[in-house]
Amino acid sequence: MKTLALDIGLKRIGVALCVNKSIVMPLEAIIRKNRNKAAREVQEHIKEYEIDTLVVGIPLGGASEDEMRKRVEHFVALLEFDKEVFYVDESFSSKGAQELGVANLRKKDGKLDSLAAYLFLKDFYGLA
Repeated sequence: MKTLALDIGLKRIGVALCVNKSIVMPLEAIIRKNRNKAAREVQEHIKEYEIDTLVVGIPLGGASEDEMRKRVEHFVALLEFDKEVFYVDESFSSKGAQELGVANLRKKDGKLDSLAAYLFLKDFYGLA
């Protein structure tokens, strides 16, 4: 069983992979030029890794929750994925990624976003 986590932002999409509900790893983030190109890149990951489940972060709480939920759900609808999709609270996952103390994290390269996806994917499966 393989799960792909997506931390969907307006400029970058953080991506993480989980194998057999036990091994979790961040992947290279997708830099968004436009939503259709980004959706194609996610689709390539789904096919390449033979994904069974998507776990998608949505920031809960705050003034922009409804707007972000709509944007995230619209993006997921662009994917040709007919298996399980779970939406999880990704609030504070980027802050948690920063607190990991990994050197050379720059916001623009997407590494922070993929680490955030990694953290909420680990939390989804209850992995320490």
